[in-house]
Amino acid sequence: MKPTLLVLAAGMGSRYGGLKQVDGVGPNGEIIMDYSIKDAIRAGFGKVVFVIRHDFEDAFKSKINAEHFGNQIEVKYVYQELNYLPEGFAVPEGRVKPWGTNHAILMAKDVINEPFAIINADDFYGADAFKVMGDHLRTLENAKGQYCMVGYKLENTLSENGTVSRGVCEVDANGLLAGMTERTSIGRTANGIEYKDTDDSMHPLAADATVSMNLFGFTPDYFVESEKLFVEWLREHGSEMKSEYYIPYAVNTFINNGYATMRVLKTTAQWFGVTYQEDRPMVVERLKKLHEEGIY
Repeated sequence: MKPTLLVLAAGMGSRYGGLKQVDGVGPNGEIIMDYSIKDAIRAGFGKVVFVIRHDFEDAFKSKINAEHFGNQIEVKYVYQELNYLPEGFAVPEGRVKPWGTNHAILMAKDVINEPFAIINADDFYGADAFKVMGDHLRTLENAKGQYCMVGYKLENTLSENGTVSRGVCEVDANGLLAGMTERTSIGRTANGIEYKDTDDSMHPLAADATVSMNLFGFTPDYFVESEKLFVEWLREHGSEMKSEYYIPYAVNTFINNGYATMRVLKTTAQWFGVTYQEDRPMVVERLKKLHEEGIY
């Protein structure tokens, strides 16, 4: 059994500007997704599914297709649009904001029947992260409610050009996620790594604190449970203009109600991404170095 990689690419980078998913940052014009798919192929993934939108379909497909990867992996596309909702629900008048990352996952329910990992299109996760995820997913054939995530060291996920938000994880003695707290305005200061609280006070965070970078692994039952939860969520929040159905909301719900567990897989990988326009030169330099080292 080969797991599938689900790439969330329907979002536009508001802080970065433009369709950053197809920005060539590698030495030969490679985009960040090229490295993710290469790492996934090497880690034994058999299929990649891209969640995109119809309005940039042509631009996206001109960069990404099966031939682009030497036909080493099956490639499929699904689409996230505002009006793709369960029967009985409609988009409230005036809403333009997408329904969120867990809505994006639901778009793939008809094309994924095996354990799968999800990533953001514009983030570099590192080869080790795909290896540990792929190895674990292969143990989950026919499993239900046994979810997982790759936990990064906080110090390996920061930007030098501004603060970031991270889900700081509490991991129990069995290696399972016991809780995740969203911390905002995290950055390096004269006192180390700190985050700013809602009252503008600064608090320290350990450099090796485990954080989520949205590299999750699920079994196919996640689609069924998420769709049922989405109906409940829409009844409560569907009339709101900006509320979003996020992955952590669903994960926390399934853990808290006892349906699922979330195993935290550790990685030595260095995450990086173009959070800010000023991050681009750093990304270009790091990728150039990885090529020089023969990793790509």
